[in-house]
Amino acid sequence: MAIFLLVPGAWHGAWCWNNLTPRLEQAGHGVLTPDLADVPPGANPLPLWARQVATLARTAPEPVILVGHSRGGLVISEAAALAPGAVSQLVYLSAFLLPAGQSMQSAISLPEAGGEPDYLRPARGRRLAVAAEAVIPRFYHLAAPDMAKSAAERLRPEPLGSFTAPSTVTPEGFGQIPRAYIECTQDRVLPLALQRRMQQTLPCTPVLDLPADHSPFLSMPEKLAEGLLSLSPIQQGKPADR
Repeated sequence: MAIFLLVPGAWHGAWCWNNLTPRLEQAGHGVLTPDLADVPPGANPLPLWARQVATLARTAPEPVILVGHSRGGLVISEAAALAPGAVSQLVYLSAFLLPAGQSMQSAISLPEAGGEPDYLRPARGRRLAVAAEAVIPRFYHLAAPDMAKSAAERLRPEPLGSFTAPSTVTPEGFGQIPRAYIECTQDRVLPLALQRRMQQTLPCTPVLDLPADHSPFLSMPEKLAEGLLSLSPIQQGKPADR
């Protein structure tokens, strides 16, 4: 049995994994789906979220497969650096995979990102929201319409600090843990070219691809589960520092 710890991306919560979780559990695996903690306006949420996820990983009965979607990629990198012995593998699901010093803001400024996002809107409490008319075309364009509509209604503004917070990972922690990447080839938030640009800097093995939009947990949960289950035998747990 493997234990999957699933970390959602920006604007999303634990609810986004609801269609994926039963498929992993039916295959005999454990699944943890935390909601990331609220942060004060203007705070850098990354250290808080990293500590939260690292603590959850340490309390699991065995090293976890840590999966991060989109912005969740930053969180799992930082969490793994804090608790490398509690993580058997990192899986980046169309996620930000950044070396020390880079931020989501710097990544989306790269040419492969296709231009600065024009769908972000300021929200109260130094947060950013997604323009209502852009949510489904950007995040859920391959999902069933009723499912996409329901998901769009559940999005919440994202702390501004998560876009500007730089990665602090080091080779001594994060760099020693096996990394896999699941590419979403039809992604309109993190284009495939950007996903691959990030992998050039921090290579991953294996690399799987899905013909998915940015949210395969909604548009193709069966295929996503198959991909994650194909990784579950890779258990490289480390002792002692849990």
